[in-house]
Amino acid sequence: MRLAVNIDHIATLRQARGGAEPDPVAAVAVCERAGASGIVCHLREDRRHINDRDVHLLRKTITTKLDLEMAATEEIIAIAVKVVPDLVTLVPEKRQELTTEGGLDVVKHRTKLRKAIQRFHEKNILVSLFIDPVKDQVDASMEIGSDMIEIHTGEYAEARTDARRRKLLLTVRTIAEYGKKIGVGVNAGHGLNYTNVKPVAQIPSIDEMSIGHAIITRALVVGLERAVREMLGLIMKP
Repeated sequence: MRLAVNIDHIATLRQARGGAEPDPVAAVAVCERAGASGIVCHLREDRRHINDRDVHLLRKTITTKLDLEMAATEEIIAIAVKVVPDLVTLVPEKRQELTTEGGLDVVKHRTKLRKAIQRFHEKNILVSLFIDPVKDQVDASMEIGSDMIEIHTGEYAEARTDARRRKLLLTVRTIAEYGKKIGVGVNAGHGLNYTNVKPVAQIPSIDEMSIGHAIITRALVVGLERAVREMLGLIMKP
């Protein structure tokens, strides 16, 4: 099990004052030293946190893996093929949302997404699609050439009862196993924190967890390196 740390909310804090600090780029070495296998950032169309400067500097700074989350829009695709991250994760995006609210509808948008994937593959950039844990979405992702999927765990993370949480966890597990069976890489993320991550981390078919908000908020209390190490301790233990 690998951990990719999303550093968007370091930039959110910077943008609150409109200055230069804290700098998300400065967090990279700390996260990698603590054991993170990759760094995730989301370049949104409205640049509400991560900006173009961040992405270019992150590409030069990261020694593990740069996962650029993005909507499949022409502007952001053009930036991505110029920066050449190790991985792009295509996500749905709404201007009004506080955070990503659900998975891509790959079935509905397969033609557009296939063209985007082809452009990334021409630059040897791997592609992941952020999808809800639904079999048809996995099949469509495989059909259009995605290298991997990232299962949206938000519904599981927000479950109000133990019974519903167990049901949703089973759904995540089933889809992860199915994705592995048909040959796509399987990641998971969204809403995962120090209290709900372990059951997801124990699913053998999931290769990597993408976690940001929980780690950054924990870092305000204990420091970033310790926050990353604590999360790694939870996902690595059997």
